[in-house]
Formats: sequence, C-alpha cells, structure tokens
Amino acid sequence: TPSAPPSSRAVVCSTKASSISVSPTSPSGSRNSPVGPTAPTLAAGLPEPVRTTPLGGIRKTIADHMRGSIAATAQLSFFLEMDVTDVQRLRREASSGVSTTVALAHVLIKACAETLKRHPEHNTVLSNGNILHFDEINIGFAVALSEGLIVPVLKQVDGKSIPEIAGEMDELAGKARDGKLLSDDVSGGTFTISVLGSVDGFTPILNAGQDAIVGVGRSVEKPVVRKGEVVVREMLTVSLTVDHQVIDGAAAASFLRR
Repeated sequence: TPSAPPSSRAVVCSTKASSISVSPTSPSGSRNSPVGPTAPTLAAGLPEPVRTTPLGGIRKTIADHMRGSIAATAQLSFFLEMDVTDVQRLRREASSGVSTTVALAHVLIKACAETLKRHPEHNTVLSNGNILHFDEINIGFAVALSEGLIVPVLKQVDGKSIPEIAGEMDELAGKARDGKLLSDDVSGGTFTISVLGSVDGFTPILNAGQDAIVGVGRSVEKPVVRKGEVVVREMLTVSLTVDHQVIDGAAAASFLRR
C-alpha cells in the first residue's frame, strides 16, 4: 500500500511456510520438490532453497489480480515533478489545533477528485470491450499491512472537504489494520492513488478494470531555478499510469499538468 504519515510513507496498497526439501537434480537439469500437488521447479544452477513458501491466501489473490491487470491492459506511465512547498505549508497550518492531521495524501486525493471532474476519461472502467463512464468519483488508496496490501475506497470524494477526507481515510486505514473492513469498504473504486514515501517515484499497477492510477513518491527539498534564481523548494515526483487502450498520451499529460 510504515509508521510515518501518509505523506511520507506508504498510504500504499494491495495484499498478501513451511520448509520443504528439494529433490536431486533431474536428468533435464531442474530440481523438483516432492511436496504439494504441483512441485516447484528450479532452474539449473540455482542453490538449494532454505525454505519454500506456497503462494496462497491474500498474496495469491494479489498475484492473480496483478497478473490479470498486466495481461488485460496496455499500461503506460508518465512522470511529473511538482513543487509542493506551499501545499505543505498550508496543510501544516490546517493541521494546527485540530484532532485530525491533514497529510499531503489527503490533499492529493482531493486534487485528484477535482482533476477527474475536468478529465472524466480517467474516471472510467473497461469491461468486456465497453468503457464505463461515471459521474461518481470513488478513489481507492493503498494501505500497507504486514500480510500485504489492501485498497479501501473513499466514496464520492468530489463532494468531500479535505478534513472530511482525512477523517474518513484515517478511519478506513484503522479498520484495515484491525482486519475490520467490510466488502463495501473495498469495492466501487473508479480511480486509485498509491503513496510510497520511501522512494523518489514508482509505477503502480492498475487495479482490475480501472483505467488510471496515480503513484506518489517522497517529497524532498532540492535546489531549483525560479525566475532566474536558485532557491530551495520541496519537490515531489508523481506518476500517472493509464490503460493506453482507453486513454491517450495527450490526455494523460493534461491530467498530470492539472
């Protein structure tokens, strides 16, 4: 989907051993384990594994979804470096003296909702050769759990204020960590944002059916040129991954520039 706020850690998100021995090398040069209905096969030259863990549970579900997403879409990513100096200052001021801290992730989710109203082609789902368009903007956000990632969904985000988004997002993230999410909490998403504040940038994989996802890296202070002068600003790298079957490069670039 980390202990620091969503703006600097993972608001990241999507999912989830016993030891077995490995048989001697087969005539074909591979080594097969006798355990399980389908024995793992190792390429020739690999060392003996110290442990083999079946791909199951939530991790298997995630793997199936990720593989299915890659197979069914033409994923293309775009990157943009953004100046968030003023946004960081304003959200810190907004957090002063209130019970709910406004994190950068909350601001970015609201920004995505407003941008989706101007670029509705990104608020779509591809289903059986049909592009489904939605007026309702439901944004999923990734939450990192010890067993994997899960994506709760904020419903009708365009009608919510940033403090409302912050409160609801914190509530859903808490339910995710406590294992109390309901099916309605993780369904109905039309767009997704994934925040991973420990890297400069990354390209998250599209959620099944959805046509766009935003990936947010860490914000760092660096020297930049403003009006011919070198100044220190807080910069953030954002990626937008789209299904190129549905969204053209010009439309994706315009979305990011918003």
